[in-house]
Amino acid sequence: MRGDHWLLPVGVEEILPPAARHAEHIRRDLLDLLERWGYELVMPPLVEYLESLLTGVGRELDLKTFKLTDQLTGRLMGVRADMTPQAARIDAHYLRRETPVRLCYLGPVVRTRPDEFGGAREPWQIGAELFGHAGTRADSEVLRLMLALLERAGFTGLHVDIGHVGVYRALAQAAGLDSATEQELHDALKRRARSEVEAILKPLAIPARVHRHLLALIDMNGGVREFTQAQAQLADAGPLVQKALAELKAVWESVDAAHEGLTWHFDLAELSGYGYYTGVVFAAFTEGYGQAIAQGGRYDEIGRAFGRARPAVGCGADLRLLLKLKDRPTGEPAAIFAPVSDDPGLAAAVRALRADGARVIEALTGAEGEGRDMNCDRELVQQDGRWTVVARR
Repeated sequence: MRGDHWLLPVGVEEILPPAARHAEHIRRDLLDLLERWGYELVMPPLVEYLESLLTGVGRELDLKTFKLTDQLTGRLMGVRADMTPQAARIDAHYLRRETPVRLCYLGPVVRTRPDEFGGAREPWQIGAELFGHAGTRADSEVLRLMLALLERAGFTGLHVDIGHVGVYRALAQAAGLDSATEQELHDALKRRARSEVEAILKPLAIPARVHRHLLALIDMNGGVREFTQAQAQLADAGPLVQKALAELKAVWESVDAAHEGLTWHFDLAELSGYGYYTGVVFAAFTEGYGQAIAQGGRYDEIGRAFGRARPAVGCGADLRLLLKLKDRPTGEPAAIFAPVSDDPGLAAAVRALRADGARVIEALTGAEGEGRDMNCDRELVQQDGRWTVVARR
């Protein structure tokens, strides 16, 4: 037998005391915040039939999804790699409300590979989805909610990247690009590979104006001043581009007015998740960590694959990552030590203390260690026939 059978797979971790208690406290706190914003909690299953998990936007998750065979039916099943498609299925197939629907979730997802080197393959995905509203007020609400969740988890001075994939979609449409060329150009723009972008555009028979706009996307990033310049450069880019820019500006202005201390970075060539998102996209960063700690955006028509097309916008984060980036508690909370005794009065006192929220640890006959070894700073002692809590000496 191997001597390392106790090791966990790469990218899979467990959380031990006292960090586990801290994680549970934060989990409850964030779920309470989501409820106060009107988001209803859903608990989708960890496994589903594969076609359900990979329907619609779930196609983007194919390579990340663990697959297994259902021994009861012989059908392929998948372990969820993202809970967004599940929330979309719940909204479209089960709830079927005409009014906007706000759903939230928090639970583990499992992925075949981490999103980054050294990352987790079992994130704790916390997310919120708003279905049924196509306006920028929904985008603004979800971005404000994402920032509120991060602030509640202890993050301040956040840096927000924001863009709109509709700008590139409209320009690609105006250029009449076929799907292969559109994807090739998208990949080059995403890497900001100017020479590759120029090489792709050069042989294409597209209007000079569209050629200029597509090439300029590489440099359309920066602060508020750069965004204003980008608006001027794209002033003749057509109504679809103007609509996308107007939506982006509306979301930024709304969120900026509600949150102080944010640093904004606009990026019209930010095309991560291009096959998934359809409108405004955003991500939050914190000082000292190079990757986004939360992200989201608009992905309309999410429910079409489930029989009911719905506009949607959502956000999500990995709670494990958020916990790793913040300081953990140094120890377990203090407790009350209860001695070994068959006195019914002691049992009643212990019940009453626990019902009142106190942490009580009962002694075990013959066990080693005293209450002080268990972080007990008080103890129950019998005084005048009554059990009383006193400080340990």
